[in-house]
Amino acid sequence: MGTRVKVLNAFKALHKTRSAVFKDDVRALAAARLKINEEFRKNKNEASEENIMKMIKMGTNVEAVLREGVIQMEHVGDKKLLLRPREGLLLENVPYCDQPRRKS
Repeated sequence: MGTRVKVLNAFKALHKTRSAVFKDDVRALAAARLKINEEFRKNKNEASEENIMKMIKMGTNVEAVLREGVIQMEHVGDKKLLLRPREGLLLENVPYCDQPRRKS
């Protein structure tokens, strides 16, 4: 796969993740879009294959952090927040247990 295609795939993945992570938050969607576009524009004249691959790797890592580590919350009153996790984000949640485990 050519470098250009890899760059476009990273760009598309970041925007797709941005849309899912910041769904219904117009300000966050706009800010993320501007930042993604700014970073890609800033480096569009990069010619070094090695540097381009490093930037693609960084973009992939950022996409993973957004997808796996960002949760939406919104203020619903004084000192109250509403957590809006995406489907699949909290699947590995382990139930809390007050009783310590007994050693066998």
